[in-house]
Amino acid sequence: MHTSRSIRRVLPAAALALLLAACGSSSHQNAAQPTGSASPSASPSPSPKPTGADDPALKGFYTQQIAWAPCADDPATDKVDESALQCGRLKVPLDYAAPAGEGIEVALSRKPATGSDRLGSLLLNPGGPGGSGIEQLQYSGDAYKDLNARYDLVGFDPRGVGASTAVHCLDDAAHDTWALSDDRADDRGKAYADACAANSGKLLAHVGTTDAARDLDVLRGALGDPKLNYLGFSYGTYLGASYAEQFPDRTGRLVLDGAVDPTADQLDLLVQQFAGFEKSLKAFAADCAKQSQCSLGKDPDKAAQKLASFLDGLREHPLKVGKDRELTETAGWTATLSMLYGNQQSWTYLRNAIDWAILRDKGDYLLNMADGYNGRDDKGHYSNMFDAYTAIHCDDPGAETPGADRLQAALAEAHEQAPLVSAHFTEANLFDPDCRSWPYRSTEQPHVVKATGSAPILVVGSTGDPATPYAWSEKLASGFANATLLTRDGDGHTAYNKSTCIKDAVNGFLVNGVMPAAGTHCPTS
Repeated sequence: MHTSRSIRRVLPAAALALLLAACGSSSHQNAAQPTGSASPSASPSPSPKPTGADDPALKGFYTQQIAWAPCADDPATDKVDESALQCGRLKVPLDYAAPAGEGIEVALSRKPATGSDRLGSLLLNPGGPGGSGIEQLQYSGDAYKDLNARYDLVGFDPRGVGASTAVHCLDDAAHDTWALSDDRADDRGKAYADACAANSGKLLAHVGTTDAARDLDVLRGALGDPKLNYLGFSYGTYLGASYAEQFPDRTGRLVLDGAVDPTADQLDLLVQQFAGFEKSLKAFAADCAKQSQCSLGKDPDKAAQKLASFLDGLREHPLKVGKDRELTETAGWTATLSMLYGNQQSWTYLRNAIDWAILRDKGDYLLNMADGYNGRDDKGHYSNMFDAYTAIHCDDPGAETPGADRLQAALAEAHEQAPLVSAHFTEANLFDPDCRSWPYRSTEQPHVVKATGSAPILVVGSTGDPATPYAWSEKLASGFANATLLTRDGDGHTAYNKSTCIKDAVNGFLVNGVMPAAGTHCPTS
């Protein structure tokens, strides 16, 4: 599952929030206004009762009553009171082709609207695939305060993820070995697929994005909303696009931030992502060189190479951490690239962690960052985030095994576009996740998503996004029959909580139905 650089299509926004929370408090963002004029779009209106479904076989799912109750408070999270949220569970078919058969559950959390002029529900997805929407809402603080005044905020763990009926493959010990190992056996993908089949066999064929989007429509009906209002980040844009494609007449206000290109297969996306991280790595290193203290030196042109050389050198000289752990090359790169998802705030934490490692031979801060990205807690327990990540990716379009010629061409392109990030890559690094032995394949192919007949959709992209390059947002927005692209000129993955200008524009659309003018650009913060 992991490559020597551990780059994945998207890091769940909730996981990044937890990483930053572990490093320190967030910085204040300066207000700025989007350029351009604005135009109104239709306003959603809530329905007091579930709307039902066109398919009589699914009516019972659409009309179910969710039993909301205060969430159980976790004493281990002493800064968060989970009981302030409401929790519930949604029943959905395991197989939509046989809705009378076995069922599964989708775990939900809700923060009821704080104002009296309620617009309905707003569903949130942090990305992944494999990210927990329940954790996203749990740790969101005041990030969505203005939206919460008008909407019930609803977080959910998609099928296969977290507290929902979940995919489980490896135990903690195996995850620890695979997450930190610098050596990758060629048959590891098969071993992983076999473990998933042994532990979650019946679920594996039914965790793809198409089915998850159908769950969203069941949830919409059960919540009593005639239209779906949705804010999705990174992979969440792919989920939102799938919903718009399948249910265009049921789209309300959809915002897709940090878009995934639905026209590209897994290999193309991965190589383009390598290039995105190369650009961000150089930008971070150049910024470090300008600081009063930076272990990468004062020459911005050489700083990135020094960082890459240090991280690559961990293969032969890992740094011991505690009694029985060490910072490997894989862990070092994982930590570094994970913090490039953030903005200048996360760059500060990364710079300090790298200084600690280079100047003091201490890898604990970097290893802690890698653990956070990998879903490992301080007791050595792993969430199912990357089990779900693998299962969903391998169920989705574009996971076919490329031929030898295409692999060689892709590897050459990776070396050309990302010489530091991919310096020691082989063809094995181009399988992330490794779906070659996966027992199921989607019959769907990557394609342009038009969603003809949908309500206006707002796509948001950042020009310096390493994980979902800006070109992907351009591609998704241009493919839709009715969409507008909003641009943030700045570094980091996704835009909503990195720019007050972006937040104002998105909130204006979600709350007031005001779509920002085409071509609107916002500053970085």
